[in-house]
Amino acid sequence: GVVILAVPDTVIRAVAAQIVPTLAPGTMVVVLDAAAPFAGHLPERADVTYFVTHPCHPPIFNDESTPEGRADHFGGVAAQQGVVNALMQGPEDHYALGDRIARAIYAPVVRSHRVTVRQMAMLEPGLSETVCASLLSVMREAMDECVARSGVSHDCARDFLLGHMNILGAVIFEERQGAFSDACNKAIEFGKPMLMRDDW
Repeated sequence: GVVILAVPDTVIRAVAAQIVPTLAPGTMVVVLDAAAPFAGHLPERADVTYFVTHPCHPPIFNDESTPEGRADHFGGVAAQQGVVNALMQGPEDHYALGDRIARAIYAPVVRSHRVTVRQMAMLEPGLSETVCASLLSVMREAMDECVARSGVSHDCARDFLLGHMNILGAVIFEERQGAFSDACNKAIEFGKPMLMRDDW
């Protein structure tokens, strides 16, 4: 059997503590985020499988051909996305079952990546929330400040920032060949130490 813990991270410890002791040996417990498993919030029980999965969400650079696909920013509706999976404990042949479950939950899935729970925790919250969400939040604050200080409209600043995010991101993440201007490279050289801590 399979039990999917589709509950908020903050209650996984309590819910798992109630459910896991009642499960038959060989049951697979699927957890939808790495935070609680990585923090040790799942009960110790050697005869059950713990499988952790999380969506990558549809990428900024994609070839979605339908309005529904282009509008599906979260995933699981119409846009293709990747997933990351970890067999935290359990027999190796359970990985294939967990992967099938993940592909069904997050469909349509274009790629499935096998990682460890530690690696998944580095991806989220490390890379996705602590780094990406924080920096995007700062970029939004900078856009609002630009509107307040310069007098340009919100729409103008938003068009300008999102357009530059598109082309700058395409070059930085090697979606397309390209090089930044000398002025842009100078701005990065100046901007990084102004915005980021040396040991970030």
